[in-house]
Amino acid sequence: MHPFIKWPGGKRWLIANYRHIFPAEYNHYFEPFLGGGSAFFSLMPQQATISDINGELVNTYRVMAKNPAQLRDHLIQHQELHSINHYYMIRANVPNNAVERAARFLYLNRTCFNGMYRVNRLGEFNVPIGTKQHFIDDVARFEEYSEALHNVHIRKQDFVDTIREATNGDLVFADPPYTIAHNQNAFIKYNEKLFSWKDQKRLLNALIRARDRGAIIIATNACYPTLQQMYDENQFYTQALHRFSSISGLADGRGTQKELLVSSHPINL
Repeated sequence: MHPFIKWPGGKRWLIANYRHIFPAEYNHYFEPFLGGGSAFFSLMPQQATISDINGELVNTYRVMAKNPAQLRDHLIQHQELHSINHYYMIRANVPNNAVERAARFLYLNRTCFNGMYRVNRLGEFNVPIGTKQHFIDDVARFEEYSEALHNVHIRKQDFVDTIREATNGDLVFADPPYTIAHNQNAFIKYNEKLFSWKDQKRLLNALIRARDRGAIIIATNACYPTLQQMYDENQFYTQALHRFSSISGLADGRGTQKELLVSSHPINL
């Protein structure tokens, strides 16, 4: 299944090109940085815990799981009313009702500029309207999304708390926020805003503990030498994944980009 949410740093490219890196057998699936959930919807695990620190994102998954018909009706209503004025009115107001909030989230996610999720210092969504006019092509599949999320634990919590639950034979897929759009000298400057170096170390230590409990670890990250060395020194397997990017505003940012694959076991790409 394709994700119903577009998310910065989404892993559709990973699933399209490297689906084989995921094991065929495991017990419980853990994804502590949910985002668009590309890996989850591709693997369709029988038992899973998915989480994110973003409350609006988590609420949307929960509503999709429990109230897909209501969510579909509200999104169709947004489609009928869609206009510049409607977009900015919805952007400016956050409803209290969980279903209405989820519909608002999906509406803004699908119609904002470039599908970006960005909030200001007050936590207010502030992305301008994009050019997309029709955004309900998949509403007939909401029941399928709901079924995929049935009996899945969906939590708003820190990634360490999610990874802490993984034990022997479980699979952890960790895809923290990072950017590859800047050269190595700018890595810290830009990535510190997304996921601090302190968080990177917390993630490493959480993955070490999970691996030592017998969990299978697969993680992606920025292909930054110091970061790769940090995982190598702690007996993880690392290698570069290559993908084509055409979205950079600068010519030298386009073409093949590298991202880091981290695993608890050797993987043949």
